Amino acid sequence: MNTGKKLGAGVLLAAMAMSAVGCGGNDNNKTDASSPAATGAASTKAAETAPAKTKKVKITYSMWGSAEEGSVTQKIADKFNASQDRIEVEVVAIPWENYMTKLNTQATGNQLPDTGMLKEDGVIQWSSDGMLNDVSSMYEGSDSKPLDSLAYKYQGKTVAYAAANEVLLLYYNKDMFDKAGVAYPPSALDKAWTWDEFVATAKKLTNDKKGKHPGEEGFDKDGIMQYGASVENLPWQLETWTLSNGGGFYSADGTEVKIGEDASAEAIQRVADLYLKDHVAPLSVGQTDDGIQRTIIAGTVAMATNGAWNVGTSLNTAKEGGLKYGVAVLPYMKEKVTLNTGGANVVFSQTKHPAEAMEWLKWYNSEENNWGLISSGIWMPTLEKWYKDETLTHKWVDNPNFPPYEEYKSAVVDYAQSSAARPASWFYTNHTTDFNTLLGSILGDVWTGKTTAKDAIAKNLDALKAAHAGSK
Repeated sequence: MNTGKKLGAGVLLAAMAMSAVGCGGNDNNKTDASSPAATGAASTKAAETAPAKTKKVKITYSMWGSAEEGSVTQKIADKFNASQDRIEVEVVAIPWENYMTKLNTQATGNQLPDTGMLKEDGVIQWSSDGMLNDVSSMYEGSDSKPLDSLAYKYQGKTVAYAAANEVLLLYYNKDMFDKAGVAYPPSALDKAWTWDEFVATAKKLTNDKKGKHPGEEGFDKDGIMQYGASVENLPWQLETWTLSNGGGFYSADGTEVKIGEDASAEAIQRVADLYLKDHVAPLSVGQTDDGIQRTIIAGTVAMATNGAWNVGTSLNTAKEGGLKYGVAVLPYMKEKVTLNTGGANVVFSQTKHPAEAMEWLKWYNSEENNWGLISSGIWMPTLEKWYKDETLTHKWVDNPNFPPYEEYKSAVVDYAQSSAARPASWFYTNHTTDFNTLLGSILGDVWTGKTTAKDAIAKNLDALKAAHAGSK
């Protein structure tokens, strides 16, 4: 999920509880107490010759959340603790509001946990400060590894893997499309709409009080009753469109700022013009992360962009209330692009037990041990096999929490492993929080038409470069 976003405690607890139940105790490797091997002389001989148990290595895992959320996670960790006799994991829950402050204090005192959660936009900074271990070897010898787009990389080394996958998608209200007699957005990448096709369709779905559409004589832009589209303009999501238009926020290696290029400014202006000129989108100033609730679920917008996590956090409940929604791939300007993200689980460099910490994370990150979050639609799997093995894909997607299988598989599962899926910039560059915060402030007057994206960015380009360099 996006940086700074915290799941509501109720949603997270329910999903984690499902995970705890769903993963279950696996007794396949345990000896049945009633079997011949567990009785008689064989049992006695085994007891006499068995070596003394070695003391378990104790490691701590930090997470943001309430004490109750920590208790639920500890129950999951207890299953890992019981599954082997070498490692004991203790979960430490820290309130979200104090999480990074607490970690920074612990780092100063050389008292960091062995492993834990870290905000997406903090991974590269902590890596550059030497606070994270290289985890490139975590999946060596495994039958599958995470999608490469989910690896946080610093100086060529993988320093974290995302705990979940989240891609940006296009959601739409099927009833609105049906009423207008308009074809649904494409779920297949090879049929993705161009930006112009997207805007043209949005005009057909935008109605004023008299039922007129943008471009028709007598259309009242101040009396719109239903909008055709909404493109989320939170700064980190805007990167999608700059990349799609041949620009970007940064160079591919994250060392240089590219947002000053014409292609980047042009892409942001096109998003603003959905409201300013095309009159197909409501005004959004890019400050709140509730886009799907304000648009698709509120019943005011026919199609809107946002992240895959919305299936589990809001759309499932809305569907139960009667919403008929679909999911599609994003439109594109010049290149087909979606961003993916996911909060990081890391191994801190202060640990004395990096191998054990990685073993725990590998187990904890496995889909079977987070099944409640995945089956509800809050998380997507990270391992390649869930995208490539049709049996596993069916296990994941064939449930009532998702849109129809073929639609979701094409628009989400296939999309997430395609060449269009690119990691958000915090996977490979530093100081994205400062950069995005400044960019959001700079673009405020762009959304309302007081200035253009090109002028706003040009005027503040040096400040943006300074933010990227960590010298705001």
